[in-house]
Amino acid sequence: MKIVAIEILRVDQGDAEPPILVSAFDLNSFNYFKRSTIRDMINFFSRTFIKRTAKGQRQSIQHEEYTCHVYVRQDGLAGIVVCDQEYPPRVAFALLNKYLEEYNKETHGGWASAAGSATAEWPPLNKALEDYQDPSKADKISAIQKELDETTAVLSKTIDSVLERGEKLDDLVQKSQDLSSQSKVFYKQAKKTNSCCVVM
Repeated sequence: MKIVAIEILRVDQGDAEPPILVSAFDLNSFNYFKRSTIRDMINFFSRTFIKRTAKGQRQSIQHEEYTCHVYVRQDGLAGIVVCDQEYPPRVAFALLNKYLEEYNKETHGGWASAAGSATAEWPPLNKALEDYQDPSKADKISAIQKELDETTAVLSKTIDSVLERGEKLDDLVQKSQDLSSQSKVFYKQAKKTNSCCVVM
């Protein structure tokens, strides 16, 4: 899971190209000589997707092995996260919500009249790009989900793998003092019934 770019743009009235207000890129995984071309393509896709997203809407657009998560607020402030397809959309949109709001507060709404520059940087956005590379560290719900997945993997051992070598579940049931005689009879009947089920 990897984020390649985060950009904040402004949606203007009419057919004007949305100006890129600030951006952060992590293009280290690309060939050095192709990075400027990739940056230009990301800027192009950002402007195109932002322009074609209605105010108050979110959408995710897939292109080759990457996904662009786009959010345009009602006030025209917009953001895009470009990441690989494994990156969780919920985390990408949470990132956009948080940093669009922070940018709005920090600029005191001045973004609405700012000229915009595709090369402008904003330190909190660079930090977000770094912090959100691992969604489980940046997002509490993802961290909990990762922990649950690991726990489930540990607990999904079969009963056979828990039994000692040469030991059978039938023998354990017979020796058990926790099971009543009625439970032991039920176990035997259930086992017999299950062994009789044959699909023809």
